[in-house]
Amino acid sequence: MAYDSLKQAVIDLEQRGELVRVKTPVSTVLEITEIIDRLVKSETQNKAVLFENTGTDFPLLINLFGSKQRMEAVLGVSQLDDIANEILHIFEKLTTPPSSFFDKLKLLPQLKALSQWMPHHKKGRGEAQAIVMQEPDLKKFPILTCWPADAAPFITLPSVHTQSPDGKERNVGMYRMQVLDEKTTAMHWHMHKGGAAHYDAYKQLNRKMPVAVTLGGDPIYTYVATAPLPDGVDEYILAGFLRKKRVEMVRCLTQDIEVPADVDIVIEGYIDTQEPPVEEGPFGDHTGYYSLPDTYPKFHITAITHRRNAIYPTTVVGIPPQEDAWIGKATERIFLPLLQLSALPELVNMNMPFWGVAHNLVIVSAKSRVPGVAHKIAHQFWGAGQMAFNKILIVVDETVPVHDMKQVLRAVVSNVSIATDVMLSQGMLDVLDHATEQKAFGGKLLIDATKKNIEQKNETLILQESSMAHQKIEKAYVLLNQEIIFLQVKDRLNISELDTIGLSENCKMVIQINTEINPHEPDYLLWQILNNIDIDRDVQKLKNSNLLFVDATHKAGKQFAYGHWPNMLKMQDDIIRLVDKKWEQYGFGKAIESPSKRFSFLKNISDDSAYYDNKEKKSEHS
Repeated sequence: MAYDSLKQAVIDLEQRGELVRVKTPVSTVLEITEIIDRLVKSETQNKAVLFENTGTDFPLLINLFGSKQRMEAVLGVSQLDDIANEILHIFEKLTTPPSSFFDKLKLLPQLKALSQWMPHHKKGRGEAQAIVMQEPDLKKFPILTCWPADAAPFITLPSVHTQSPDGKERNVGMYRMQVLDEKTTAMHWHMHKGGAAHYDAYKQLNRKMPVAVTLGGDPIYTYVATAPLPDGVDEYILAGFLRKKRVEMVRCLTQDIEVPADVDIVIEGYIDTQEPPVEEGPFGDHTGYYSLPDTYPKFHITAITHRRNAIYPTTVVGIPPQEDAWIGKATERIFLPLLQLSALPELVNMNMPFWGVAHNLVIVSAKSRVPGVAHKIAHQFWGAGQMAFNKILIVVDETVPVHDMKQVLRAVVSNVSIATDVMLSQGMLDVLDHATEQKAFGGKLLIDATKKNIEQKNETLILQESSMAHQKIEKAYVLLNQEIIFLQVKDRLNISELDTIGLSENCKMVIQINTEINPHEPDYLLWQILNNIDIDRDVQKLKNSNLLFVDATHKAGKQFAYGHWPNMLKMQDDIIRLVDKKWEQYGFGKAIESPSKRFSFLKNISDDSAYYDNKEKKSEHS
């Protein structure tokens, strides 16, 4: 379904019972974040929200993509897999040789449909240019300050349009934008992204780079800005396919670059490639930690236009699940057939769990008729687009449901010999991975959990406390007949100390964690493990033993690529109390406890806690 405007999407979701309008005045400084963090993690009250009283002329829409039902609604499908099935159907038609003249004729409607999805230039102005700000001013919009230690307000849901210097290649990416003042922002594009590649090309030519940022319009525009398309593929071709309607493009008023005609807001400007970069961050990121300060290009605004009755869309990221988790789940389902068709016919299914924050953990099932299939998939993934950022890859047989973590864990325990089925490697990682000691580079791990003529075990997955006497161990927990052991440690164990704690002969994996992490909360446990490890440094295979040792403790006090170890995200207490007090006024129904309350230990685990405390005092809510 193609929406003609973001307002139309709001009305549709409201009719579906998926949106709540809030008329109570709210602050864009922390309050909205705390509200949404509660809603998006609720099993029964997770709704999109339109805040109508933001202290500006613009209502604010948030959590638009924050559930499976809403992702399916904005993409116009009943199931996310419907899109993948359609892609497979198109490829089958176009790649299978027609057997007769009449078969060739049958292809014509499909080819015509494909041509009608291509973006089209529209003459004159679009709805997005109905109102031109006399003096561009970002402070007229309800831009969020999301988390207590954030450096400033951030635009978090922008579609950033750039193009090659010759104008032939367009890229649309989603890069957060820290507000520096009314007319400038930092542009946080990572070194691997299309926008950064265009920036490098302009820099070599000593030219200013035109940039246009759009907000709103058909939600599909926002989705395609996040999609991991190959270099050179126009995001608006994908948008046309998804909406079954071409995207009408118009020329910006002050920059030689095009944007969709029907978005809500357009921010035009340029980047002077010869200007020194500016410091950007910290920012409470999708990893659930603060990404620490770094330098990025400075974006200068030359014009701001918007449609009448424009809506400002935004999002909050943080400890999963958040709204971005469902955007990632849509990408997982949509792009699965492209992986299968390109070079991996053995690939059956894929799961990128929310707690892996996109790339940290990928689980795939495969047809393993010949040896080495898991290794083939690993090498293909680790060299392909954004899959190259994957840290841990688990490969199971096609009969194992990849979204059932219990069955995946059973397959790992039953089918894996640490000595032969675990491969350690190195490669590119996400720039936001704070555990690496080298920026955007570190270790990778393949676990080949396909069957190897070993009897499948079916032990009950019960986590039991065990006694292991050692001065560094506070508690120990065993899983699956002691094949996996979690050690809550007061001080990190060295690999040489494992001989002193009396491990069972069945033990395949020892994972040490901090005392504040509860192994009985498997999702949060997995999230902590994945965030706290660099495979190179923290995962070791014991020589002459079928044992893997994982140090999943935080590394506070050590130096890393970005400096010190960052803090997890936690809302400050005065904001929690404020939202508790106002909850009935918002109109969401039953009160929901703040997710931040589980992190009362936070200030004890990081050497940047002094900064956090100071920031908390500065941002007291009135």
